[in-house]
Amino acid sequence: MAEPEKRIALLIDADNAPASKIDVVLAEVARYGAANVRRAYGNWKSPAMKGWEAVLHEYAIRPIQQFAYSKGKNASDMAMVIDAMDLLYAGRLDAFAIVSSDADFTPLVMRILTEGVKVYGFGARQTPEPFVNACSKFTYVEALGQGATADNGGSATRAMSAKELRGDTRLLQMLRSAVDSASEDDGWAHLGAVGSQVGNQASFDPRNYGYRKLSDLIEAIGLFEVKRQNQAVLVRDKPKGKPGTRRD
Repeated sequence: MAEPEKRIALLIDADNAPASKIDVVLAEVARYGAANVRRAYGNWKSPAMKGWEAVLHEYAIRPIQQFAYSKGKNASDMAMVIDAMDLLYAGRLDAFAIVSSDADFTPLVMRILTEGVKVYGFGARQTPEPFVNACSKFTYVEALGQGATADNGGSATRAMSAKELRGDTRLLQMLRSAVDSASEDDGWAHLGAVGSQVGNQASFDPRNYGYRKLSDLIEAIGLFEVKRQNQAVLVRDKPKGKPGTRRD
């Protein structure tokens, strides 16, 4: 019997999200389930919202009007948080997809996660790290869509070099910890298990580094051995003192 499709609430902070990326965001959300709830929050009387108005009907997104009651304050944030909590308490959703580059939503994400509900975040590359790291998975909108080149395995953003990747201490620590946790007695770990471990540790998407798949990213770093057995991909730390070697 097929597993029922997951129900997702797509909540868009239209003040802090690009309308031009909504098609690829929806395509990404569809990988996890059906966006049964689709809402975009903002002051729709503002000329800055014209780009969003053009796509609302096309993608069946409900606009939620919020006036700026006081200068310098974003009433849309509060309305979105209230709606999110109402939806969470109703208990009819499996996940939330939040589109914003605003770190003010970090406490909301953390609260949703305590109920065992996943949160998929989408925002621009300048999104503050607390919001990025709080999400179950956060994907930069620049990493989505067309424009990929053959050099980066199908990702729409520039592939980071081996030097840049090795300089990312957090990334290396996260991957090494995941490989160690998932490894068998011989040191080899199944890539799928490594991916699950990484996802349990923190928000992670290889496309944010310019690589379509986790295996592409791991191979690009050059600090891990990768081998393929039938349909399985295995990975382990390279032996010390043997940079650039690869054993099969």
